[in-house]
Amino acid sequence: MSEISTKPYLIRAIYDWCADNGFTPYLAVRVDKNTQVPAAFVKDGEIILNISTDAVHNLQLGNEDITCGGRFGGVAHKLIVPLDAVIGIFAKETGQGLVFQGQESAKAEAKPDDEPPEEPTPAPGKPRLRVVK
Repeated sequence: MSEISTKPYLIRAIYDWCADNGFTPYLAVRVDKNTQVPAAFVKDGEIILNISTDAVHNLQLGNEDITCGGRFGGVAHKLIVPLDAVIGIFAKETGQGLVFQGQESAKAEAKPDDEPPEEPTPAPGKPRLRVVK
């Protein structure tokens, strides 16, 4: 049985936290061929979406994708964002939220034979953290 990702649960948790505190939840998205957003509003391959109840309708924070309807420049659009494309979710007012590390890059950087990554040498006198197994 494959492990279920924590990402959709964390997105829903930050969304609920924003709503409970009266903050505006924003979603940072990396746009690719599977992402359905208005291309005119994409900058450098990314888009920031206001997903508050005032800005979108029929918001579904699913386990595979996020869907909703929204208006851009007065024109209605159906938005579909696969969870793999979500960079992060945060409150507009405070900037607090979560940023997700890219799973593709983490897999690509993994060394063969499960060797632990080499730790960079810290500057003298500065504290450092390391993973202890």
